[in-house]
Amino acid sequence: MNLNSSRQPIILTLIGLLAILVLNTVVIINPGQAGVLSILGRAQDGALLEGLHLKPPLISNVDIYDLTVQKFEVPAQSSTKDLQNLSASFAINFRLDPLQIVDIRRTQGSLQNIVNKIIAPQTQESFKIAAAIRTVEQAITQRNELKQDFDQALGERLNKYGILVLDTSVVDLNFSPEFSKAVEEKQIAEQRAQRAVYVAQEASQEAEANVNRAKGQAEAQRLLRETLTAEILEKQAIEKWDGKFPQVMGGNGAVPFLNIDMQGMSAKK
Repeated sequence: MNLNSSRQPIILTLIGLLAILVLNTVVIINPGQAGVLSILGRAQDGALLEGLHLKPPLISNVDIYDLTVQKFEVPAQSSTKDLQNLSASFAINFRLDPLQIVDIRRTQGSLQNIVNKIIAPQTQESFKIAAAIRTVEQAITQRNELKQDFDQALGERLNKYGILVLDTSVVDLNFSPEFSKAVEEKQIAEQRAQRAVYVAQEASQEAEANVNRAKGQAEAQRLLRETLTAEILEKQAIEKWDGKFPQVMGGNGAVPFLNIDMQGMSAKK
């Protein structure tokens, strides 16, 4: 029996065990990641950032977190200032703060826990804050302001958990069926009111035009009467004239009312 042959399997086993041991002492953190080293289940201070890191074999573990931008869509519901039901869906863009990744590991654990236990409830509370100070109609007309208040409240709440909110967007904003019906009825009523105002304005303009036409016709008739009266009086005066000019009394006796050179007229004849 060859002694070397009998030792070969043992040597290969030892080499395999050694390789496994070596691999368990090394961890590689890729760009955009951070790791948290735990020894015997206890998270150690100091996050493991990009690069090669050593760790105790067998008794340690490294939880790796994605530091790139994460996006989750979170539903939320609230009541408005006028007690109308309002529901929305928000797309939350965030990333984890690498400086607080150890605390995140200690308090929240996995990313799924972060979404379910932190982001979702804080989104709900932030939406309540933004919606409660507005009526449902203001929530529609002041949608940008509603989002700004929501963003501020959510950012402040998540920041203390090591979650940095980069952006949010309102995916959907829904109202109760009762309010939707009320809005529709209000729009119909406003359209009818606008139509009534238009009809009233049109009638007023038509009445004013009729008055102006009547005034014009009356003025024309007055001018016509005055013209006709002047012509009739002139005609009557001509018909009644006896060919003699009116006389007035002067210092030397009666003289013609009109200063006409009668001799000049006779000479011309």
